[in-house]
Amino acid sequence: MGASARDDILAALRRAAVPAAPLPDLTGLGVQFADRAQQFAAALAAVAGVYLRAADRAAAARALAELPVYREARQMVSLVEGVGRSDIDLAAVTDPRQLADLQLAILPGEFAVAENGAVWVDGAALAHRAVFVITEHLVLVVDAVAVVDDMHEACARLAAGPPRYGTFIAGPSKTADIEQALVIGAHGARSLTVVLVG
Repeated sequence: MGASARDDILAALRRAAVPAAPLPDLTGLGVQFADRAQQFAAALAAVAGVYLRAADRAAAARALAELPVYREARQMVSLVEGVGRSDIDLAAVTDPRQLADLQLAILPGEFAVAENGAVWVDGAALAHRAVFVITEHLVLVVDAVAVVDDMHEACARLAAGPPRYGTFIAGPSKTADIEQALVIGAHGARSLTVVLVG
């Protein structure tokens, strides 16, 4: 199709003067849960994640210390004050390959989604974005008051702020081939624990 044919088609569309269609009313779209934390725990379990509840960060630290992935971790990093320890100074890491032996990462989650068990991790909070995919095991710590009902509410929350890098994480890394053999940890962490604090 030549440029003139394209111009003819576009001109014909403009002359047609199709009336604007009213946008649908999206009021009430989505779901609401009576107990967001309980729904989040169920959704997280459905995607092979582990749920913990702690009254405060000190209680979260004690609960995590009981987990085998925590006790067995020879190298861990925590970006959540008062929870876990940091064996690596992320500010001193110049190449993400230096994190190859990282066994446990404890990161802050900005908010959680009750509908599907996902947690939003803001990339600005990470010195290296590779941290959440290179670690063997991942712990996300989220304030219990920061659980939203569904992805509509989550996206509205993200749209209200400036554009930024981040990711939703729901459960450990999973992939399946055409033979439907499920592999955990193929492209990221082999386990995910989410601690709701408060």
